[in-house]
Amino acid sequence: MTGQLATKTLYEEDYYLWLETTRQELQQIAEGQNIASLPHLDWEHLIEEIEALGIEQRRKVVSYLKQLLIHLLLYQYWESERAYCGNGWKLEIGNFRDELELLLDSKALKNYLVQQFDSVYDRARKRAIDKTGLPANTFPPQCPFTIEEVLHPDFLPE
Repeated sequence: MTGQLATKTLYEEDYYLWLETTRQELQQIAEGQNIASLPHLDWEHLIEEIEALGIEQRRKVVSYLKQLLIHLLLYQYWESERAYCGNGWKLEIGNFRDELELLLDSKALKNYLVQQFDSVYDRARKRAIDKTGLPANTFPPQCPFTIEEVLHPDFLPE
């Protein structure tokens, strides 16, 4: 009962970590063929679906972070368009932060964001270059913002 209680608590505290833990436990059960008491379950597909939910959560983190970084870069470096598009960019920056805030209630997903930050910035920089047509050297090769700034609800680059 203690394991079940811990799993239920984990579900409430960190959904992504619960998904990963549950997937691992189901995989161990299935590999051990200790599934006689539940023969009606489609173990293979159940495990795949739980894994897919975890992958989807990670993809959302990357997607929202990339869009957030693109809009921060546009706001800071595309000066000729800021007067016309700045308010829209601010709105999008806020929206992507809101979505990330919900996902980052998971410590595991927050760690994933930190781990992926530099590679996501590289992709966001490329999209900003493509979108603006500005020279590549307009946008720094290393992210000019800290993770804390990117996620801070009031931060806007000037």
